[in-house]
Amino acid sequence: MRLYALMAPALLLAACAGPWNSTNIAPGTPREQVLAQSGPPTRVVPLAGGGQRLQYSLQPLGREAYMVDLDASGRVVGAYQALTEANFNRIEPGKWTVADVEREFGPPAMVDGVASWNGPILTYRWRDLSRSDMFYWVYLDPQGVVQRAHPGMEFLNAPNDRRH
Repeated sequence: MRLYALMAPALLLAACAGPWNSTNIAPGTPREQVLAQSGPPTRVVPLAGGGQRLQYSLQPLGREAYMVDLDASGRVVGAYQALTEANFNRIEPGKWTVADVEREFGPPAMVDGVASWNGPILTYRWRDLSRSDMFYWVYLDPQGVVQRAHPGMEFLNAPNDRRH
């Protein structure tokens, strides 16, 4: 019993730090406080103007990727969940590269290839506004430039997948 009493505060503190805390960060918060609140990021990527983006991705199995943008002085400019339809609609085929996609959305859940496409396909897992499980596929040419991108349903636990 005494052991549980000693472990409870540590478990509570560990539960408080995590990527899901990344969207509740006020502008102006210093980088060190973000790291204390959200833990270490999945990636840190540079932004124009000398800032940084702290990426907290839950891929490959999760459906969120939280971004915390910092200015050149290391203070929060904004924080948001990146894997949304509105954000995916910003992708510009023929202009965006793999670096642009991964800067905006973090690492993909999977990188696939198929015989009918000459290049890698980045797959992101996300949920749409109706909370349906979705994929978002980004097709790159061999030079790493986006050529097309589109959503599709992820059928998890569909009736035909269940064993009887």
